[in-house]
Amino acid sequence: MKVRACRLNSSGFTLIELVISAALMALILVSAYLCMSACVSTQKLIEPRFEAFQSARVAMAIMAADLRAACPLSKEFQFVGMHRTLGEVEADNLDFATHNYTPRRAREGDFCEVSFFLQPDRESGKFCLWRRRNPTIAPDPLSGGSRVEIARGLRGLRFEYYDGYEWYDTWGDAEGNGKKQSSLRDQPNLSGMPEAVRITLWFESNSGSQTATAPENEAPGPPLQFQTVARLNLAAASQRAASGGSSGNGFSDNSGQATPVTTNLGRN
Repeated sequence: MKVRACRLNSSGFTLIELVISAALMALILVSAYLCMSACVSTQKLIEPRFEAFQSARVAMAIMAADLRAACPLSKEFQFVGMHRTLGEVEADNLDFATHNYTPRRAREGDFCEVSFFLQPDRESGKFCLWRRRNPTIAPDPLSGGSRVEIARGLRGLRFEYYDGYEWYDTWGDAEGNGKKQSSLRDQPNLSGMPEAVRITLWFESNSGSQTATAPENEAPGPPLQFQTVARLNLAAASQRAASGGSSGNGFSDNSGQATPVTTNLGRN
């Protein structure tokens, strides 16, 4: 009797195949980790910039709406814009009255005293933009009322004022370095209202983006600068009436639109 030899056909991986498979798997995992790390880094970089843009858009829309409906504050102070600094931070102050107000209580009208100013936060030390409103006519139009925070994480606030011909750093402040007597207009800027106000905001570019491994003494990034121009309807209408209806104002009105501009902390 003849016996035939039978071979068992067993399939499997050789050592070389296992090594190659492990290397490919490691390469795929490393690539996935690098992609995820890049996505997280990009998110940390974009998020504070996106938040700053949204904060600037909301803050400028609020300020532009109040300025468009601006009216004289009082007989002594119709419109007061002062230039000031808090340490190394440019923090201008603006006081005026506006009709952009909905009465909430009895004996209130649409007249409201408004102020915009910067103030550092007590806990974080970062600067916040505040809006003061007082719908009650008071003996002192520059105080009173309630205030609300409308933006935080600022690095600067600047107001500039347009009289129909030139831009100025202050308005309505007799002791400030405001409009010169030699201006093209007859009266200096110790009274009256400007035709337009240019608003410039600087925001922190890396707020909230510091990681646990980042050095504590790392220098902050350059601030993000946003700018818009708000036209005062009452002042513009008065000037058009005085000039016989002609309007060669020489500036572009983009009220409420937060336009990113080149980062520069120097004054124009």
